Amino acid sequence: MSNLNIKPLADRVVVEPAPAEEKTASGIIIPDSAKEKPQKGSIVAIGNGKKDEPLTVKVGDQVLYGKYAGTEISVEGKEYLIMRESDIFAIV
Repeated sequence: MSNLNIKPLADRVVVEPAPAEEKTASGIIIPDSAKEKPQKGSIVAIGNGKKDEPLTVKVGDQVLYGKYAGTEISVEGKEYLIMRESDIFAIV
């Protein structure tokens, strides 16, 4: 888990995306140009939630989110996504 110096506001969370698959189940190596954007990651920071809607995720949760969810940010050379909790589909 990362020690991130970003504090998201309200119902936003910061997600560290899982690495893209390097090869298929049958062992075929996937080139960078054909890799899918990951749709799974772990929560590294959360906001305080909204007044009447507390957050249901917590730091460390593994989550699934939409392919184009969130905004990509780079902090100290690492890539993260910042998104609203409503962009998260499930905790796995």
